Amino acid sequence: MIDKNIKLLSVVALLVDIPESNLFAGQVGTVVEFLATDVYEVEFIDIHGDTLAIETIEAKYLLTLLFEIPNKKVAA
Repeated sequence: MIDKNIKLLSVVALLVDIPESNLFAGQVGTVVEFLATDVYEVEFIDIHGDTLAIETIEAKYLLTLLFEIPNKKVAA
């Protein structure tokens, strides 16, 4: 399922390993550019704010992280 909530500056988690860039599932990055439909440029940084990698990634390999609970009604 493709995450349709991805926007510019969304904080996302990687769902797959990208070993050639030393990135692994679970790493957190920020969407810095839209490149095409469902294709994004994502910057990954370390705890000190230094860039680890900037990668082109399809939406199906990303999960948007939420900082607030969406305003959705839950079935009782």
